Amino acid sequence: MHTHTSSRRRRLSVGTGTVALSLGLCLCAGQLVATPAASAAATAPVVQAAAATKVKPAVRTTVSTKTVRWGNQVRVTARYFNPSTGKAVTSGTVRLQTWRGGKWINWTSKTVSSSGTVNLYAKPKTSAYFRAVYLGNGAYTSHTGQKLRITVKASGAKIIAQAKTHVGARYLYGAAGPKRFDCSGFTKYVYKKAAGKKLPHKANSQQRHGKSIAKSKKQVGDLIIFRSGSYGYHAAIYAGNGYMYDSPHSGAKVSKRKMFSKNYVVRRLV
Repeated sequence: MHTHTSSRRRRLSVGTGTVALSLGLCLCAGQLVATPAASAAATAPVVQAAAATKVKPAVRTTVSTKTVRWGNQVRVTARYFNPSTGKAVTSGTVRLQTWRGGKWINWTSKTVSSSGTVNLYAKPKTSAYFRAVYLGNGAYTSHTGQKLRITVKASGAKIIAQAKTHVGARYLYGAAGPKRFDCSGFTKYVYKKAAGKKLPHKANSQQRHGKSIAKSKKQVGDLIIFRSGSYGYHAAIYAGNGYMYDSPHSGAKVSKRKMFSKNYVVRRLV
């Protein structure tokens, strides 16, 4: 009977040890204690997938012209593509910026087309640098394009724009601006301010400057000198459709009015 009981206890002890080992446990001083392997398995951190890396797009930028007449439009074209695959970047916004006052100023913006191309337009008033800036999207980083120098040349439109700013200024004999003018003082000031052209302060002398143009081919912004015989006595700026800007005479103001005589010559300075 004693032998039987002892044998039974041994079997129970062996069985318990087997169960404990299969559960990753050990018996220490009558307690169940987790083994290091089981504890590590219970506290192992969850590994998360790394976020996808954005691609920096490549770009080809062109400009319709590097020299533009004042008042005319210039087009900047940028084409964006994946540098690894060559495939077009088909989404995202691009800003056209210009360098002004020591910093980059936003001019206009547009969305990239399905072909990866964007056309941005501007009418610059002065020579300046421009650039296209891609703002990026979910798959691509932002990208700042190269600087493009656009040179603006004076035009008839610029001459007229400057002339208009003085409408209402009173006539004063011998005055050449900026607030009062006589006829040749007005043309002298406008061409210097708008185009950097230097003219003498006398209508008869001004008719010898610039390029001689046939009356039938005169354009907006051309210098008009009215003559008595061959002597130039009055200066004006052609405004188109038979009109001109001038500072007429004492008691009058700078204005746009009809040309009053057919005896004149046309000189082109821009």
